[in-house]
Amino acid sequence: MVTLAQAHVVPPTINALVQPSGVLYADGTYCQQGALWRRYRPISTEPAKPETAGPVLNGRWLWGGVLWAHFGHFLVESTARLWALAELHRPVDGIVFVPKRPDSDAGIRGFQQDFIHQIAPDLPIKLVTEPTQISELVVPGQGFGLGEIVTGTAKFRNAIHSKFARDIKPEGPDRIYLSRSKLGLGKGGLIGEEELEDRLTREGYEIFHPQDHSLDVQLARYKAARQVVAADGSALHLYAMVGRPDQKVAMILRRQSGANVQLVRNVQAFCKCDPLVINALRTEWLPMAKQRSSRMSFGELDHKIIGAALAEAGFISRDADWQAVTGRKRRMMLNQKGIRVDDNFVESPEFKQKRIRANRKRRRAERAARGETS
Repeated sequence: MVTLAQAHVVPPTINALVQPSGVLYADGTYCQQGALWRRYRPISTEPAKPETAGPVLNGRWLWGGVLWAHFGHFLVESTARLWALAELHRPVDGIVFVPKRPDSDAGIRGFQQDFIHQIAPDLPIKLVTEPTQISELVVPGQGFGLGEIVTGTAKFRNAIHSKFARDIKPEGPDRIYLSRSKLGLGKGGLIGEEELEDRLTREGYEIFHPQDHSLDVQLARYKAARQVVAADGSALHLYAMVGRPDQKVAMILRRQSGANVQLVRNVQAFCKCDPLVINALRTEWLPMAKQRSSRMSFGELDHKIIGAALAEAGFISRDADWQAVTGRKRRMMLNQKGIRVDDNFVESPEFKQKRIRANRKRRRAERAARGETS
């Protein structure tokens, strides 16, 4: 953690993953401590020193970094320096961020304000949208993020556990399913999730749609639940910040992605437990315009595999006998989700080839068996 006098904060001017943006010393030297890293490279890089003097922000401020509008990236990357609030020897007047997207009209979103309120209730937040000089800027290192650091540094985890959501009381049922079924085509998700919800409801689970509730309610539910089943996604990053070792978590994969590993490692490190990971993907449906596995693709579920895994691990009745959805009902699920095969979505070639190979292997086995009995 370093403290800069007369620091320059420079917001991005281009809309890209990697952007020149960040913190400069008074003489224009780049403060590398303020860069945002993702995996093995910085995605905020050294900006040019502003040619003209911009506005001045007086007082002592904490560098928050890049403020993401995407909920998951906000949780993992925009919170990464808040650990310093538990380590400061002198108070600060507020937290300074720059927007991820260059926008002079950018503002603080409600969920961002609510989250920071849970760790620093009375601290102002300043979003800098033009080059600004700050009288005194405290720049902590990055304590959380994507890559090896998804487990969080010890100081980051300690700060979250000691300061975040301390006044939120557990409230809600013992069993909860964190759903994505209302998010729509543009957010990706699961084919057959509504069927999964029906079956979990019969097992005593509350179907919880996080985006329909305030952050306070989400945190109260996550604290109260004894068993949590979730479609993999951003909600689990928030859960991890308040989860405990005595809670059981099952994560149902919705796509083939390294992001799943990141979620698992996040939950393991913060909650001190090993989530049950269920890969029950029958296939994956990819947007026609972007034919690769991504956050916008849809995984089609095999409910038989899910039921067997949940029953064995004690999440549902031991004698539960879930069957896969086939035939007309399966086609209806695709239509109801808005998946028009070879129109707006295509099946993953990887899964298609896997199914072809499995069918060939099955037919060879059947022929061999007939030969043995003839």
